[in-house]
Amino acid sequence: MIFFWASILILSLVILVKAAEHFVSSAEKVGLIFGISPFFIGVTIVAFGTSVPELFTSLFAVLSGAKEMVVGNIVGSNIANILLVIGLTAVMVKKIKIDHDILNLDLPLLATSTIGLVIMVAWDGVVNIFEGMIALLFYVIYFYYFYKSRHDSVPEEIKKEWTETKEKISPHKMTLSLLITLILSIFFLVLSAKLTILSAVKLSVLVGVATSTIALSAIAIGTSLPELVVTIKAAENGNGDMAIGNVFGSNLFNGSLILGLSTFFGDLPVENAVLYIAVPFLVIATTLYIFSGISKKVYNYEGAMFVLIYVLFLSKLFNIF
Repeated sequence: MIFFWASILILSLVILVKAAEHFVSSAEKVGLIFGISPFFIGVTIVAFGTSVPELFTSLFAVLSGAKEMVVGNIVGSNIANILLVIGLTAVMVKKIKIDHDILNLDLPLLATSTIGLVIMVAWDGVVNIFEGMIALLFYVIYFYYFYKSRHDSVPEEIKKEWTETKEKISPHKMTLSLLITLILSIFFLVLSAKLTILSAVKLSVLVGVATSTIALSAIAIGTSLPELVVTIKAAENGNGDMAIGNVFGSNLFNGSLILGLSTFFGDLPVENAVLYIAVPFLVIATTLYIFSGISKKVYNYEGAMFVLIYVLFLSKLFNIF
């Protein structure tokens, strides 16, 4: 059985990589056709697409009666998005450069979202529908202000580059094929991510790992794999805005929209591993991410530090030391 689920895990990861490759390419082209900036593409199209596994997993957990896994998945995924995704990406591409100005609106909103998530998780050990409604309202407000004031405020030279790239694309000939590619790539991203999660959970159960640890590690890593692959591909293509925007949008999506929607199916209990181990690491990860955002660059040595902190997080989860 262990060999079988290990084979499923490897196969699902191969599919995940190819699906993400097509997804990034089609998302960028669709965005350029409509004159959307790479950062805006990252926060909307890419962030939503790569967050679908978290959404499906969380809703499935609630409907299956495993409500304690939802908060663990969300918090664990947000930690993995910053420490693992940004960390590994920076190590692989040497440096992630951000052209979009994220200091005045985006970083404060991420900090506010994280603080709100921490308060909801730590307040009474349960996230209820009232708190979920607040989380949903926060996402609506964020998206409104972002659309109104931020998506088009970019340097002229970058706008010129987008315009030149857009002129090479014929929307009348490519829109239908791009739309089909986008839909199919999202489908295979979700399918492969779910297979990755399923195989990881099966393997964990076979070796006797606790449910809370599975939610914070295997499931969180599994649902963050699309973010990892998409972010690496975007950064390799020199699109740092899309890479950072993807993680930024995904974390907001996880902590507000997914959390809020999940509370409609019942209160979400918070386990001790989430409260006493994951939450402190989420605060640390978000703080480091904000400092990197202020400098508008993430160097490979910073990425290595992120990865090491994530290894420490996993070590704490599994009581290695």
